[in-house]
Amino acid sequence: MEEFVTFGEVLLRLKSIGYEKWFQSPYLEATFGGGEANVAVSLANYGVKAKFVTALPENNEIADACIRQLRGFNVDTSEIVRTDGRIGIYFLEGGTNQRPSNVIYDRAASAISLLQPQDIDWERVFKSAGWFHFTGITPAISENAKNAVLEAVKKAKEYGITISCDLNYRKKLWKYGKSAPEVMKKLFSYVDIGIANEEDCQKSLGISADVDVESGDLSVEKYKVLGRKVLEMYPNLKMLAITLRESKSASINGWSACLITRDDFYHSKYYLISDIVDRIGGGDSFAAGLIYGLHQMKDCRQALEFAVAASCLKHTIPGDYNRVTVENVKKLMEGDQSGRADR
Repeated sequence: MEEFVTFGEVLLRLKSIGYEKWFQSPYLEATFGGGEANVAVSLANYGVKAKFVTALPENNEIADACIRQLRGFNVDTSEIVRTDGRIGIYFLEGGTNQRPSNVIYDRAASAISLLQPQDIDWERVFKSAGWFHFTGITPAISENAKNAVLEAVKKAKEYGITISCDLNYRKKLWKYGKSAPEVMKKLFSYVDIGIANEEDCQKSLGISADVDVESGDLSVEKYKVLGRKVLEMYPNLKMLAITLRESKSASINGWSACLITRDDFYHSKYYLISDIVDRIGGGDSFAAGLIYGLHQMKDCRQALEFAVAASCLKHTIPGDYNRVTVENVKKLMEGDQSGRADR
């Protein structure tokens, strides 16, 4: 069975209790998460071989706990590098109704930001790989992390491995003297399967369409135009998936997606998600669902529907990781939105 490899930073997540403001009570929930780690966990839950590559500090009990948790999901952690630095942290204050979530990063001098080119043997990592996934978060961390991603995509392309990228623009991260377009335009030229939203395309690739992402009412036709623009600029790209989130409030979102290929355009079923439990990791669960669907279903429409349903379910689960199975996702795809107990 071929492996699905993801590469990026995994962080310690410290969240205020429930929907409290920070330090409203003297407790923070401690878990782990990060874009590419979240994708690896989802894929492992779907029963495929998922390998997560990162750097974590050596002789560090928190890093040890993180690795144990990933192994508990059956993620292959054999290529995690133990090196200098620290484990990055992100603080999360959950949003509700008209109050948005808030994130503060504390990841300076993290182990992955200090990676050296010789620290990862990509030839060994990709020995049994058929798919490689990264996001726009990792190259935003540091020059070293960016160089590691560039080396990885070059090697993956050399080996004929399918490469997917979720652009995942994070304005709070680009602080080492390079802008997102300076870096991401080059990296995206290696990508086969792109994943983005409108802001990602504009801020990371400099490509935009007349779309108001804050209006709460999105025009699918304009996203079709946007997707065609991206495909035209990147001839290597086989398809682009664009997530369509209608933010009615922090607690109520409309959720769907479209998939633009060289020949076709697909728009998924629409879900109205109310009483959102945790939207962090929603995009990652979509990416994992799309990767799984494209590999296992061989049908673009079914793959898109699987990805959207998987991500819809993630909004009901606390924490970064999507803890659902293929059976859970297919049940929702088939129309069961009742939430009734399965007895």
